[in-house]
Amino acid sequence: MDFDRQQFLRRLGDRIRDRRTTLNLTQAEFAERCGLHRTFIGSVERGERNLALLSLRKIAAALRVTPAELLTDPADQPKKPNPEWVALDGKR
Repeated sequence: MDFDRQQFLRRLGDRIRDRRTTLNLTQAEFAERCGLHRTFIGSVERGERNLALLSLRKIAAALRVTPAELLTDPADQPKKPNPEWVALDGKR
């Protein structure tokens, strides 16, 4: 697997882990909610699994988010422009 794919899976796993811990769930409790095995959840959180869409859907439902929210990396979101900045043409 190339580096970009590994990084994508690791960041996805980090977002899943962050949300799970925010909900104060252990991996075992979370796995039970998802209907998936605890070791599978651990490998997803470590970025070791290229999970199927149906598994992602189960995980998202258990976390009370959409799959899109898990797939969207906040670092990739465009920054909102500061309204105080002057446009390139010199006008606001």
